[in-house]
Amino acid sequence: SVIKIVLQFCKENSLQQTFQTLQSECQVSLNTVDSLETFVADINGGRWDAILPQVAQLKLPRKKLEDLYEQIVLEMIELRELDTARAILRQTQAMGVMKQEEPERYLRLEHLLVRTYFDPHEAYQDSTKEKRRAQIAQALAAEVSVVPPSRLMALIGQALKWQQHQGLLPAGTQFDLFRGTAAMKQDVEDMYPTTLMHTIKFGKKSHAEGARFSPDGQLLVSCSVDGFIEVWDHVSGKLKKDLQYQADDTFMMHDDAIFCVDFSRDSEMLASGSQDGKIKVWRIRTGQCLRRLERAHSQTVTSVVFSRDGSQILSTSVDGTARIHSLKSGKLLKEFRGHTSIVNCAIFSKDSNHVITASSDGTVWNAGNTECVKTFKPPPPHSMPQGAKDPRVFSVHLFPKNMDLIVVCNNTSVVYIMTFEGQVMKSFSSGKKEGGDFLAACVSPKGEWIYCVGEDMNLYCFSHQSGKLEHLMKVHEKEVIGLTHHPHINLIATYSEDCTMKLWKP
Repeated sequence: SVIKIVLQFCKENSLQQTFQTLQSECQVSLNTVDSLETFVADINGGRWDAILPQVAQLKLPRKKLEDLYEQIVLEMIELRELDTARAILRQTQAMGVMKQEEPERYLRLEHLLVRTYFDPHEAYQDSTKEKRRAQIAQALAAEVSVVPPSRLMALIGQALKWQQHQGLLPAGTQFDLFRGTAAMKQDVEDMYPTTLMHTIKFGKKSHAEGARFSPDGQLLVSCSVDGFIEVWDHVSGKLKKDLQYQADDTFMMHDDAIFCVDFSRDSEMLASGSQDGKIKVWRIRTGQCLRRLERAHSQTVTSVVFSRDGSQILSTSVDGTARIHSLKSGKLLKEFRGHTSIVNCAIFSKDSNHVITASSDGTVWNAGNTECVKTFKPPPPHSMPQGAKDPRVFSVHLFPKNMDLIVVCNNTSVVYIMTFEGQVMKSFSSGKKEGGDFLAACVSPKGEWIYCVGEDMNLYCFSHQSGKLEHLMKVHEKEVIGLTHHPHINLIATYSEDCTMKLWKP
């Protein structure tokens, strides 16, 4: 396969001598054509000037090659292109082999060549020119295949994209393919943010309800109450105009308010969920809608997340369910029922065998094959009055330091690291008795910091190592809706009802 990929590169870049030498020395033939339909159509149409250069690069069985050259010689004789017919008959390797192995067949062509007239019945014997062409086309089509163009460059591109996805190759980095290295910074240590880098302003009647960085770190996407999805350059804080559809003022959108977005692991696709219960899947580079799930839920979609292989979408809703949908068919594959209130968030476990859901009924579910394996509640804070309603659980996040643990954020002043069985491993408290209950949380890439935004519009920065609140700062003027962390660098985006999204760095 490796040699074939290199052969394809030689062929596409007209390195004919290298192509022939490599094919001969390795005894590996490429046997590909750009389009099988065109190849067959050219044979059926007798366009031999297009066929011969392609055949010269193919390794074909002797009999099929002789049938082809015999047909071309006969047709050249019929057209009275006698010099061409003579050259093919006497100067090609295939006809030379026919002369040695089947002298009578060869001499018949020589006799037809010197005749002053052409008799099709005699030349094509019990057949016709068109039938013989069709037989040859069918025979040769079985020997060739079609592969996507530029496989070598595509594989290199995929390898670089994988490195970007893993955080080994930051966006915009120059990469030396020959040395296999990149001029890149060392991995930075997780640091909490202190400085406002950019403020992105939405319209007066609009604000972001969700935001996500792409796993490759290149894009920041927001979704808003006016039904628009916008892709931002986090370095400049401006709309990405290198996406043609945004440059043309065309945007990915829903008919209703959009409450959540999420990227596939390869950063190629984006899923969005809206107030009318619909989910759409987009190709981020083109803005094309790949799939519409018109009845994903009966009420507002609160979260969407792709499976690791990108074939499924896990969603949650105000309708009290979590569901898994097939991206290929658009069909509902699984449904998780039983929560008695809004399901705010759901995630897959690292091995994808479990789904963890967080609900406003105050519980976290660990679900297997649609069956609830474990239901648990974060412990109530000491300041919570006896008999009070269980605080809403807003989100759960896999903990980067140990993917068998989850970070649980509920509507209290404490955020927890817990096992899938509900055991508390660590807790982080704001120390506030009232007015500082958390609304959303996220975790730094290496798990060193846990960030929460509170009802008091503050960002709380907790150190996992010390277990303490190390930094506190006000980030917005109105209620904060959520926050999201860049996958590779110390950068947080917060978004609020004050119609802004802010980017924060150390």
